[in-house]
Amino acid sequence: MAIITKKKVPFKINPALREYLTQYDRELLLPIDYQTLLKFERTAPLFDKKGQDTLWETVLYDARNMDEVFTALKMVYADLKADGDVSVINHLFIDRVDICLYGNTQPFRIRIVNRVNDNFDYFYIKLSDASRVYGLELEHLLSPNRISYLTCRDTLVEEHIAGIPGDMFINNYLHDPNLNAIRFCKEFVKFNERCFVRLLGDMHSSNFVVDITPDFEEVYYRIRSIDFDQQSFEGKKSVYLPQYFKQNNAIIQLGQKYITPESMRQYQIEERSLIAGRLKAERLRISDLMKVMVRDSISFPDKVQRLKTELAQHYQNPSFLKCLSMGELVQKSLEIVAGH
Repeated sequence: MAIITKKKVPFKINPALREYLTQYDRELLLPIDYQTLLKFERTAPLFDKKGQDTLWETVLYDARNMDEVFTALKMVYADLKADGDVSVINHLFIDRVDICLYGNTQPFRIRIVNRVNDNFDYFYIKLSDASRVYGLELEHLLSPNRISYLTCRDTLVEEHIAGIPGDMFINNYLHDPNLNAIRFCKEFVKFNERCFVRLLGDMHSSNFVVDITPDFEEVYYRIRSIDFDQQSFEGKKSVYLPQYFKQNNAIIQLGQKYITPESMRQYQIEERSLIAGRLKAERLRISDLMKVMVRDSISFPDKVQRLKTELAQHYQNPSFLKCLSMGELVQKSLEIVAGH
């Protein structure tokens, strides 16, 4: 069973990572930062449609500053979604700014609405953390998903990743007679493999969403990470395998009914082959990222020591024991996938 007992500590973005982010258009001078958003006057609890406390609180700003804050937030959205083209925000307005006070990073969630048709979107503003940035970048490069995010000094801006929260999917969809259990369980095997290969931890059901796509004949599922704080931090191998989190047990039990060991092995090989293809397609950018990551300190020596020992045993590959950082462990894992 995978258990994380302590809060993850944040790590500063170092100059080398900042240079990488600038090179690949992730670092941008933004019109507002996280610290400015903290200057609210009060908060009010936010309840969902059923009257349940969401654990988010809506923040209220001084009327004299609110227009300036909201205008800056719309410009951030233009930077995130349209390369700074402000013409896209003329018909948008900021409906609400929420803060999650119970979370480790106390993120802000901004709800932005199209005044023409009432369509809405969200984005998030947080304190930057190098671990999370590496997680976002690896997700962008090595998964089937593309990620929009920006950094500005100590501020991190992220797009909203749409989907059904994993815990809600387990409660409301997992036993639906219309569920294609085989396809969903296959996707979980592939998700499990992706997380392990790039060492993304803590993928219990509250930290991923399920995207459902109807096709002309069938339904397809994709599981997407939404929390990247535990990128290459913990020392336990099991933390990087979603199958070991008790919150995901219902999915594992379903998989035992529909997935044979032979099928599971096939899906793992398929996913590793896809990752190898992405490594080849993005080899220059991955190389630039790894040059920075292997020299960065995003965990503690005892955790690196434990993880490299467990990975060496898992792969029966003593070369893991030579690794001195979490970045080197990720690099070695990717080299194995690429067949080096």
